Amino acid sequence: MELEKNTRLNALFDFYQPLLTSKQNDYLQLYYADDYSLGEIAEEFEVSRQAVYDNLKRSTQLLEDYEAKLHLFADYLQRQSVAAQLNDYIQEKYPNDAELTRLAERLVTLEEE
Repeated sequence: MELEKNTRLNALFDFYQPLLTSKQNDYLQLYYADDYSLGEIAEEFEVSRQAVYDNLKRSTQLLEDYEAKLHLFADYLQRQSVAAQLNDYIQEKYPNDAELTRLAERLVTLEEE
């Protein structure tokens, strides 16, 4: 459960990072991506652990609010799923069509970038 939450928050951070303040960016990066503890972040920024915790809580809620309004991550997951289904369908129905296969693989690659 915790791993799923961290993975989701990292993905949301990738999508909405430009909308956050530099402090929010720093705290989220250190905590979720670099695996710093609250104490380590507090020491780094010379603030209390509670201040770090509060900032992380507000920042993660902000990421979830952005996703609820903009749906960038959900839309990305849908496009990725459809691209994979399309690629599988083409591989099954048109295995000898090299150009169609190349285009389908390119679509999947674009979605993964």
